[in-house]
Amino acid sequence: MHNRSSSFRAPSLVVQIIIGLLAGIALALAWPQGAHAAGLLGTVFVSALKAVAPVLVLVLVTASIANHQQGQKTHIRTILLLYVAGTVAAALVGVLASYLFPSTLLLKAPTDAGLSAPGGIGEVLRTLLMQVVDNPVNALAHANYIGLLAWAIGLGLALRHAGAGTRAVVGDLSAAITWIVRMVIRLAPLGVFGIVASLLAESGLGALANYLHVLCVLVGAMLFMAFVGNPLIVALTTRRNPYPLVLRCLRESGITAFFTRSSAANIPVNLELCRKLGLHEETYSVAIPLGATINMAGAAITISVLTLAAVNTLGIAVDLPTALLLSVVAAIGACGASGVPGGSLLLIPLACGLFGISNDVAMQVVAVGFIVGVVQDSAETALNSSTDVVFVAAAEQARGRG
Repeated sequence: MHNRSSSFRAPSLVVQIIIGLLAGIALALAWPQGAHAAGLLGTVFVSALKAVAPVLVLVLVTASIANHQQGQKTHIRTILLLYVAGTVAAALVGVLASYLFPSTLLLKAPTDAGLSAPGGIGEVLRTLLMQVVDNPVNALAHANYIGLLAWAIGLGLALRHAGAGTRAVVGDLSAAITWIVRMVIRLAPLGVFGIVASLLAESGLGALANYLHVLCVLVGAMLFMAFVGNPLIVALTTRRNPYPLVLRCLRESGITAFFTRSSAANIPVNLELCRKLGLHEETYSVAIPLGATINMAGAAITISVLTLAAVNTLGIAVDLPTALLLSVVAAIGACGASGVPGGSLLLIPLACGLFGISNDVAMQVVAVGFIVGVVQDSAETALNSSTDVVFVAAAEQARGRG
């Protein structure tokens, strides 16, 4: 009876997501009108993730710090170094890919006056600083994770001096929010079904034909970073075979992130994956929300590749020092990209400014980015979000916890 019952167990969440993906494709091809209606399932799922993520970050980080035991190491410094190394390496990969496979664009798209891009690195850094000192209610309402982290750390440090009963209540609240998050994550197969069905029914992939080359360069660079760059960084850090960890993170985090197209919305998924990996909660409860904001390898690739595509289109010569400077700017700019769909695209004019490209032309490049974003932004988010867990786990393995 035991063998028979185990053979009828429900498939894993990843298998259910793949089933939802295939069902969404079938519905979009067979019944486009029904696919539009099914899009509501995807909208509800992503909205639910975005709704619980800010509360989860605030409560979980506060509880972790408040109940932190003296002498426990959180490895945050190592994780931050890995985040920086990964983002800079990704920017270099994007520059190298653009040199090996140069792309050009059809810069005829009208500019959109509704879009606004930062005027320089100083403005990006100022924005990050203002996010740190944001009102906590406003930070919750607008999913400002930098502000939420600042308040959570402050509250956690203050509550460490509270009584044991108060700290226990905070811990119980964290467990309750985590339970709600797990229930939301169980809806992922239905969410992916609705997202895929509505996306194919509305946009299809025909719009990508004119930009297939630059799209292949973008996705190719991201795949290289996911399967070569990140494993190399992990191997150097842990002295272990990196692929079991990397492939699991891509499977259990990257797939969901690919369809939600939001690093912020994927925070609950990553926190759950860290729990299943047996990682230190006091580490990942802080590092995962932070990574969703500053660990932006995919965004660095997007900024580098599309900027150099504009440079090639305009016939501007680029020397090696300027290309290296672009990598640094792309890495810094990527850290300022919001964890929402298309967040990296408005940083492109910042990089274009290095080459004297006008804002009007740069915003046309942004418009191209939104066209290829049907695939590019999904791949970018999958790389960004899965890498968060990869580096957190690698940091703990390097310290002998894995």
